[in-house]
Formats: sequence, C-alpha cells, structure tokens
Amino acid sequence: MPKNHVLAFLFIASAICLQAQTQVTEESWIGDLKGGARIQKTQKLYWENGFALDLTSPKLVDNRVHLGVSYVTSRLGSAMGTNAIKQDNFLLSMGYHFRPQKDLQPFTRLNTGYFHADYEYEIFDVLPNNAFLLSIDAGLSYEFKVPFTVNLSAGYNLNTGNGSSGPGTLYPVFYQMSLYYTILKKRSNDN
Repeated sequence: MPKNHVLAFLFIASAICLQAQTQVTEESWIGDLKGGARIQKTQKLYWENGFALDLTSPKLVDNRVHLGVSYVTSRLGSAMGTNAIKQDNFLLSMGYHFRPQKDLQPFTRLNTGYFHADYEYEIFDVLPNNAFLLSIDAGLSYEFKVPFTVNLSAGYNLNTGNGSSGPGTLYPVFYQMSLYYTILKKRSNDN
C-alpha cells in the first residue's frame, strides 16, 4: 500500500494548503488553518514523524473545537535507513480546547483513522498488518505571538495488537509534539 497511498495523502494535504492560500481572501475566511510537522513517539517502540493540518473557527463553538488531519510514519523516523518496520498512521481528529482566547490552552482530542505496517517480506504476510485506529490524547497548546503554535500531548490507542489479533507494532501509549505554522488566520471580531 504505502508508497502510493502516502504520496496521494501528501499531495492532497499540499493541495488543500495551496488552495486555501490562493483562493481564500482574508475578508472571506473566518477561522484558523494551521499546517506543520508532527513528531510521535510510541512508548517502548518507534519514533514516527509526519505532517498535520488543524482547522478551527468561531463558528465551531467559539474556537473551542479543532478539526484535524495528520499522517505520521516510521519511514520518516525510526525506519529511515534502518531495518525497523515501516508503518503508517492516517488520522482524522476532533479536539476541544479549553481557554481558546489564551496563549496556553489545555486540550483533549479524539482520533480515528487507519494503521498499516509494511513487514516487507512475504513470509510475514500471514501476520495482521492493518488496523482501524481509535485513540484519545490530551495535552497543552501554546500560541506564540508570531504565527507558530506548538502542541504537546500524551495519548492512548484504544485498540492495539499482539501480532496475532492485530498488528504487533500497534502499541497503546504514545506521545506527540506538533509544530504548526498559521496558514490563514481571521477571527470574527477582527477588523
């Protein structure tokens, strides 16, 4: 799966960002669109890195609800240049930010998506390598005065695997750091 699906995902995410920058004017846009890099560490396993988009609006419970899409992979982490298992995580998320008007915002988030592990050798084709993802995480978000935001969180995969009933590399506990650049920013009370 991975190479074609990964490239398609990256292309779609890039196209969304470019379209948002070129077709939406500040006067017509109400909300925040942020894009950036995500670093994820699975406890006792791999580093995975990738990309994330975050969208919020005053129309979404006064900037408290954040919608997101992200892709993290060990191909850009522990598996880069090693024999670590190449795995991909495609996620959609919905988060709730407390204190949205402050620079420091505690948040909680529900994530769902798809997990794929590429074992590379046919001998391992009998092992499960795909899974539906469902996870929760909570953490802190800090919006700097410049157009950057950093999120730190800890999460828990509600479905994991042991190698026979699910992918053996889908562990329960993970940690994330996301660094976002604000692509579009407009608050409803801005002039």
